[in-house]
Formats: sequence, structure tokens, C-alpha cells
Amino acid sequence: MRNFAFPLLSLLATATLLLSGCGDSQPRAPVLGQAFVGPAVLNLRQEINPRSQTVAIVHHGDALDIIQQRRRFIKVRTARGVEGWTDERMLMGHSEVQDIQRRSKESRRLPSQGQAFTYGTLNVHTEPDRSSPSFLQVNEGDRVDVLGHKVAPRASTAPHKPLLQPVPKIPRRRPEPKPQSKSFRTPPPPKPAPPKLPPDWLEISQSRRPPETPEPDSRKAAQSKEPVPMDDWTLIRLKSGQTGWVLTGRIFLAIPDEVAQYAEGRRITSYFSLGKIRDGDGEKDIWLWTTVSGLTMPYDFESFRVFVWSLRHHRYETAYIQRKVQGFYPVLLEKGDPLSGFSLCLATEDGKPLRQSFRMVENLVRAGGQKPCTEEDAAAPEVVDTDAARASEKEPEQFTERMKKRLGTLRQKFLKK
Repeated sequence: MRNFAFPLLSLLATATLLLSGCGDSQPRAPVLGQAFVGPAVLNLRQEINPRSQTVAIVHHGDALDIIQQRRRFIKVRTARGVEGWTDERMLMGHSEVQDIQRRSKESRRLPSQGQAFTYGTLNVHTEPDRSSPSFLQVNEGDRVDVLGHKVAPRASTAPHKPLLQPVPKIPRRRPEPKPQSKSFRTPPPPKPAPPKLPPDWLEISQSRRPPETPEPDSRKAAQSKEPVPMDDWTLIRLKSGQTGWVLTGRIFLAIPDEVAQYAEGRRITSYFSLGKIRDGDGEKDIWLWTTVSGLTMPYDFESFRVFVWSLRHHRYETAYIQRKVQGFYPVLLEKGDPLSGFSLCLATEDGKPLRQSFRMVENLVRAGGQKPCTEEDAAAPEVVDTDAARASEKEPEQFTERMKKRLGTLRQKFLKK
């Protein structure tokens, strides 16, 4: 009897395990669509409640299968088969992923308008919108390239792109009317006659309130048109080549402090080195910068300035400045040896943007020609040989030479007399 006991117990244990395994397995929910993670790190919750337990951690760009949706909350399944809930705004569709890849590819050709840094952790968004996913972060002290600028409403006005196509509604069939029975029905009694109007009904109908004075149309228009809060955004490029949008007020251009001290409360929007000047054993850069008085402006800068190093006073001094302009990115450099020229896209009085060229002649800034601003200038900036331009340009005459010519002409006049 004991010989049969052990095989019987083993068979019972095996059957119990098989039955328990079959009981726990549940059919997996069908896949309704696919989405991609937007933020850099995303926690998937066990329930819709944001305080529920975290079941999985996914990262930017990970593909997820959509298996259920409840309003703006979506249940997804990871590649490992873990299922969890998240907000629909934290996910991206195929088109949004393609837009990020396309923008990163195009931004490689955009010229940098200077390097910037931040004093704290900064979120990088996929679009110039606070509600868009933040897929990267810039740490304190990291340098990024400034590429573009845009002003957008604080409240998102772009239509939301659903991750799942809406299910078409099947029209319900109306119930067919029941056939009327042929049984005899008693007709309803006749309606009573309406009551007569009182004799003073005209006086009662008149309003006792004083007549309202109509408001002027200008006041109504001013009350109906409230100012829309706007945000100022900057397009940046990280060292990895990825691009995204950040709030402009959180970044600062990394121009040296010995030049930044002359900003006079304005925000520096771009800066460039046009060349170097040797002072003793060291060298000093010739700086060009553009500035703006505040945020949410419809243009990228409103003044530009060139600083040169004074060998006499050993400090930076202004070589050229122009204010009250409306300028737009990009500011382009025209390489030369040893100094570089530059060109800016400035709006004229009639609002037409023109690219104005400038070139350096020693420590002087000379204006050049103009041409229409085009998008191709940003993709493939034109490189002009400023050495040939300086060689063809006549050097300004010295004061003594001008006086000699003037005295020569006066002497000829007196001799003729």
C-alpha cells in the first residue's frame, strides 16, 4: 500500500498546479492602436487614479499598444506585456514622432544664434505649448544652441489629435408604430373658451424701468476683446543633436560678462564673434549681439550692436549700434580673414523684410548691399569673401591728406586771380 501512496500524491500535486495555472490565465485584451511615450520618463499606473501603484516605467520613444480608453485616460501594454494607465496627453502618435524626427534633421542645417544656459532643470517640449509632452531636460550649466523664436498663446488652440479613430455610431432603428385598435374610443371633451383680457391690459404690459442708454460700439468691442496671455518660446539644439522648445525666460545667452554688462536691462537674443584683436600677450574678441526690450515680441530683436576692444582704455567700446529696428532670425556671418562680416534680416518701413549686409574694415563697420530675406539663407548661409571686399573698398583718407588737397585747391584759385 505504501508503494502506491507516493505516485498518487505526486499525480495529485501535478494536477493541482495545472488547474491553478489554467485558472490564473486570462485572455489578453485586443490591441486598438499604437502610441509612443512622449516624456523622458513616464510611470504607468495600475489604476486611473494618479496615486495608484506604479506597475512599469517607460521612456521617451518607447512603443506601446493601446488596449482601452476612458475619456482622456488610456490603458497601454508595454513590450514586456505589462499593462497600465496613463494620460493621453503623455503619448504621441506616428505623425508627432515623424515631426520630431523631421525637425531634428532640418535643425542640423540651421545656424546657431549663440549658446545659452539655464540656472535650473529645464523641460524641453515637443511643441511650443505648455501641454505638449516634455521629452528631454536641460540640466543647470549645460550649453545649448539657440536656433529660433516663436510667440504662442498660453492656452493651447491647436486641435487635439486623437490616438484612436472614433468608432462610427450605428443609427438605431426607430420602433414601428403600433397599429391602432379598431375598438371604440370616447372622444375628449371640448376645450373651454380662453379668458377675456382685462380692460387696462395695455398699461399693464408697459415696462416701468427707465430706458437703457445704448453703449458705444467701441466700448462693447473693448469689453468683448480681452487680451490673450502669450508665451515666449525658443527652439534649441542639444549636444546630442535633438531639438525642442523651451520657455525663453528660463535661458540666458552665454556671452562674457565684460560685454553683457552693457545690456542696459535688455535681453540678449543672439551673439557672435567677428574676429580677434591682440592686446599684449592676450586676444580679445570683436562681439556682435542683438537685443530685445522684453518677451512676447512679434520679432526676434529690435537693436544690434558691435563691440571692439580699445587698446588705449583696455575695455570694450561701441563701434556700431542701431536701434528701433524689427529684426528676424537668422543672423548670418560672412567669413573673412582676419575679421568677419555679417548680415541681418530687417523689416523696412513698408514691412518688407530685407537682408542688410555689413562688413568690418579694421575697427569700423561699413554697410553693404541688400537683398530679400529667404528661407534658403537659413539652410545654406552665403559665405562672402570679405577680404576681396575690403581690398576693393577705398581706404578713408586721413585728415592731413584732406587738408593738403584743400590747400592745393585754394592756392590754385589765388594764382588764377
